[in-house]
Amino acid sequence: MDFLNGLVALSNFVLIPAMAYGSQLALGALGVTLIYGILRFSNFAHGDTMAFGAMVTVLVTWLFQSMGISLGPLPTALLALPFGILGTMALVLLTDRMVYKFYRDQKAKPVILVIVSMGVMFIMNGLVRFIIGPNDQKFADGERFIISVREFKAMTGLREGLAIKTTQGLTVVTAVIVVALLFWFLNRTRTGKSMRAYSDNEDLALLSGINPERVVMYTWLIVAALATVAGVLYGLDKTFKPFTYFQLLLPIFASAIVGGLGNPLGAIAGGFVIAFSEVTITYAWKKVLVYWMPESLEPSGLVQLMSTDYKFAVSFVILIIVLLFKPTGLFQGKSV
Repeated sequence: MDFLNGLVALSNFVLIPAMAYGSQLALGALGVTLIYGILRFSNFAHGDTMAFGAMVTVLVTWLFQSMGISLGPLPTALLALPFGILGTMALVLLTDRMVYKFYRDQKAKPVILVIVSMGVMFIMNGLVRFIIGPNDQKFADGERFIISVREFKAMTGLREGLAIKTTQGLTVVTAVIVVALLFWFLNRTRTGKSMRAYSDNEDLALLSGINPERVVMYTWLIVAALATVAGVLYGLDKTFKPFTYFQLLLPIFASAIVGGLGNPLGAIAGGFVIAFSEVTITYAWKKVLVYWMPESLEPSGLVQLMSTDYKFAVSFVILIIVLLFKPTGLFQGKSV
């Protein structure tokens, strides 16, 4: 019984939150990886693209809530999500037309594009905070839990309860659907194949008659959709605060590099590696160990390797280790 109680506590505080967080990071890292693989630069504005998509979704959600439109047990944000995606698509296409295209035409070095993307990042960051304000914004509604602690205890008779938030379940399911659609698109459609060809060998792709501007446009559209979905899911699960997305840039880049930059499968694996590392290292293990260890060895302290304040330091350390020992990442992406 003690083993089961410990397992439930572990699931409640480590496994389920890390699964949800990993799904959010994987979706964010997919966007970074696509830009790197196809447009050949690291897009530092990606975190703020997520913030912009989430902001549009939040504003439309509030509009729907004021009109009394809802999805019952599910968050109203799901209805507003397509509007957020369209808004972000318009923003990234406009940014590409006004900013990135100029440097692409000049065949600028990737490092120049990285610096340019930093400028875009600060402008987007300011824009989002100007429109919605810098504070936390709550926009989640509907049923809060798929299963609550009280229900779980009543069902199982265990001392520990398990709570699965609706947003956590939604995050994992949505991430699976989005990833499946993306891989189907890249492997089965003509546009997806031309994107992969352009990524593998730009000159050969141009000789084959592939239109580079079309490839660039589709890449930005897909990245906008991925960024918005990741941003909204993160906002629903935690809370929406513009500056948080700026901070998320580190774990997202770490996920993409750990998995292998330019490799979509690697981005997903990297997302879960970073999420599980962050959650397990900053979790206080006392609760689980009390159940699993004999009384004489029970810990008196919290058994916490690192305070949650240093959560982002974990991804930074993992990133450095990967860059030192395996710069192509786990899945043989392009070397950084």
